[in-house]
Amino acid sequence: MSTTRLFEPLTLLHGAPMRNRFMLAPLTNQQSELNGAASAFDQDWFRQVARSGYGLVHTAAAHVEASGIAFERQLGIHDDDQLPGLRQMASAIREGGGLSSVQLHHAGHRANPRLGGIPAPASTRTLPGISALTTEEVERIRDSFISAAKRAQLAGFDGVAPHGAFGWILSEFMSPLLNDRKDKYGGSIENRARLTIEVIEGIRRACGADFQIGWRLSVERYGLRLEELREIVWEILGRELIDYLDLALWDSAQIVGTGTFRGKTMLSVFTEIPRGGVRVGTAGKIMSAKRCAELLDGGCDFVLIGRAGILERDFPLRVKANPLHESPKPPVTAQYLREGGLSERFIMHMRGWESFVQPGSV
Repeated sequence: MSTTRLFEPLTLLHGAPMRNRFMLAPLTNQQSELNGAASAFDQDWFRQVARSGYGLVHTAAAHVEASGIAFERQLGIHDDDQLPGLRQMASAIREGGGLSSVQLHHAGHRANPRLGGIPAPASTRTLPGISALTTEEVERIRDSFISAAKRAQLAGFDGVAPHGAFGWILSEFMSPLLNDRKDKYGGSIENRARLTIEVIEGIRRACGADFQIGWRLSVERYGLRLEELREIVWEILGRELIDYLDLALWDSAQIVGTGTFRGKTMLSVFTEIPRGGVRVGTAGKIMSAKRCAELLDGGCDFVLIGRAGILERDFPLRVKANPLHESPKPPVTAQYLREGGLSERFIMHMRGWESFVQPGSV
């Protein structure tokens, strides 16, 4: 096992290659302005990570409609007024030598009314008193994802990655628990996956052959069925609809506990699928150079760095300097994060993560 492969370039089906196998995961941090515009704190964060050796840097989840907001101070990409800040972020990443991607997000039934969000469930039974989206409303949201991708391209980003994880709208539609629709977006797994595929295909048509498309997928909770998701991933990879698949696992080493794939690693369920030219990577408790190398040896093309990148913004550079590098283990003090470059807004967000910031630390 060697860390050498981590620093080899990785070609993608569209656009420029990654200079290495490290992606910075899309990290929600609640530090944008209240109207979704990128703040000075966002710009400072991206200047830091742009210099940190990543092959590709994702933004935090950016909502594609004002009504699809989930978090206070969430980054937005639903209004042209947000373009100047987005351009500045893309420019910083480009100057640092990495590729850039906007994570496209809509909260679906979890949109926050307190922030102006309008819950948009796939099913009438999901939220008491709130009707399911009409077919026309689903198509409007689909088109908002596509318009947001065009906005990202205009801002200078190399690509986008629709957020299909954690019960947000694309994941919600995939779930038989949260989607009991009778129209073309419900019923069979092919119909429940239709919104995701139409978003991806629409982005490709709108943004052209040089634009990169990722897809973040989670495979747990919210009524998702592993066997169904594998079937859809097989189709999307087989048709080469995306440039890369980002498997958002809670733990990259986890074992499937039930069903057809019981006893296999969750990761292997997907890395064993024929992928053509599509690249496959994972997130999930990747905290050391050793674990990064293990994942490439186990079938991944790249790794996504989340917690380790918050604890040490320059994690890839540390791995390059030391093949035995291990990230600090949380919880850490707020002062540690502050000295490492996190804003007070970002630190406040991290206080909400279990066991990440030491309780009472100032």
